[in-house]
Amino acid sequence: MRRSEQRADQKDHDMEQDVEQDPDARRLARIMHTAFFLLLGASLARFLLRHGWEARSPWIVALTGALASLYLLGPAPGTRATPRRIAWLGTVVAVWALLVVLAPSFAWCAVPLFYTGLRTLPPRAALGLVALLTAFVVFAQVRLAHGGWDPNLIVAPPAVAALATGVFVYADRQAARQRALIDDLIRTRRELAAIERREGTLAERQRLSMEIHDTLAQGLSSQRMLLQAADRTWDGDPETARRHVRTAASIAERNLAEARRFVHDLAPADLAEGGGLEEALRGLAARESAAFRVDGVPAALPDRAQSALLRIAQGALANIREHAGAASAAVTLTYLDDQVVLDVADDGRGFDPADRPGGVRGHGLPAMRVRAEQLGGTLAVESVPGEGTVLSAAIPLDPEP
Repeated sequence: MRRSEQRADQKDHDMEQDVEQDPDARRLARIMHTAFFLLLGASLARFLLRHGWEARSPWIVALTGALASLYLLGPAPGTRATPRRIAWLGTVVAVWALLVVLAPSFAWCAVPLFYTGLRTLPPRAALGLVALLTAFVVFAQVRLAHGGWDPNLIVAPPAVAALATGVFVYADRQAARQRALIDDLIRTRRELAAIERREGTLAERQRLSMEIHDTLAQGLSSQRMLLQAADRTWDGDPETARRHVRTAASIAERNLAEARRFVHDLAPADLAEGGGLEEALRGLAARESAAFRVDGVPAALPDRAQSALLRIAQGALANIREHAGAASAAVTLTYLDDQVVLDVADDGRGFDPADRPGGVRGHGLPAMRVRAEQLGGTLAVESVPGEGTVLSAAIPLDPEP
């Protein structure tokens, strides 16, 4: 129970802060306060002009000053009826009612008091106060008529009070709906931001997994195969074993460069060395003992497209080395009018594209496909068991972001 009360108090406090920060609410409050003091001053002036200085005049002047001081020094209207506010408003209404009894001219000061009561009290109490103020206004108007009968004196004040109350209640409810809508929008925006952050984190994890697979994991796998081959041939063919060790050391050096590049900006080390995509592919093909050719007129490619094509070539050549058992491989980069195509072909054992190659280590092809699709491109694999494999990645020259 105590927690629910604390939450209610916090909600009321937040709503009061919203009211204080709302420029329209502050402007309306200033208008009502100004109207109250204008009506109070005009009522006092009317009384003195009509009646001069008589026995009740000192009381009326004193009560007018007391009412102005109470209204000026009282607490600001809020959205919660605290005991202090209720006591203050009751005192103001009591002083005003006494003034109306002594001088009916002060009756129209009730209009700003309508606003103050509606802003301060709960709905039922506020409606009761409005009814009481209206009754005093009717009483004052009948007295000012000096016994003459006029139906407007009975009908007009309740009609004006009802109209003012209806407009205020409608505006207040509309403002509450708008605040609720704004709260919902803010909460929805925060939820969407959280979802975007989670999606961005997942996308970054997927990208990093592809980067690691295409570089460090492939390089470590190649080193292991070379060192195993060196171990098998160390006694029988030392020269071949030393060549395998040197090749493994070269791959380790490349992996070290890739790891440092990960720390720096995750760009492929081959591209970071300069020379563009063609030079990077040529160096990669030379290290993998594959042929390399460029067809068409080279066109400038965004860094993302160059990085993706190089990673695809690295993954394809690593698959050939580990799984194909190929005697030869070829890498072809072709520039067409609207796209650039990377082909990696081998004459190895091939496979059925419907099956996942490499058993549990089939992350390579899906990663290549994702890289191509992220740039608006496609990845196609043509292979028949015993007849080799051709992998083709096509990326538009104006790739999608």
